[in-house]
Amino acid sequence: MAHARRKFTEAMDENETLATQALTFFMNLYKVEKQAREGEWSYDEILIKRKEVSYPLLQTFEKWMEDNYDNVLESSRMGKAIKYTYSLLPRLSRYVLDGRYQIDNNQCENVIRPLAIGRKNYLFCKNDDSAMRAAIIYSLIGSCKAAGVDAGDWLVDVLDKLPHYQQQGLDVADLLSNRWSR
Repeated sequence: MAHARRKFTEAMDENETLATQALTFFMNLYKVEKQAREGEWSYDEILIKRKEVSYPLLQTFEKWMEDNYDNVLESSRMGKAIKYTYSLLPRLSRYVLDGRYQIDNNQCENVIRPLAIGRKNYLFCKNDDSAMRAAIIYSLIGSCKAAGVDAGDWLVDVLDKLPHYQQQGLDVADLLSNRWSR
């Protein structure tokens, strides 16, 4: 849904009236989701609200796209936004069928974004050893995030303890972020 909304945002300077109308539909759909989050609604309560509010809004939006598509150039940004969204609307609308579904996948995309950025940055490592070191650091930081540990605190503490662990023959596995304690 966020990608579809973005298409209409990009068409704003080309056709402000239609883009504003489309973005109002999205704003109202996301308003229901915000109310659910802030109200800490149960999945059943979310489903009921989506059936009452979101589904009728999606139907109205579908009709709006049908009515307006013939009035814009197919090659325009608005034409492309309508065509893109209309073609995906059955899949985009599935979230109203279950209160557990999310309206978009932004949360997932935010999690994987650092990996995508890192992948581009690895091209500049210049050699395999540097790329391996970068991958190790990314893995350690990712492990800290997964364990709910502040990576900076963990790294400072582990680098301080590591020589003592090696000298005393202690198990360095105890320093892994999922087993770490100060």
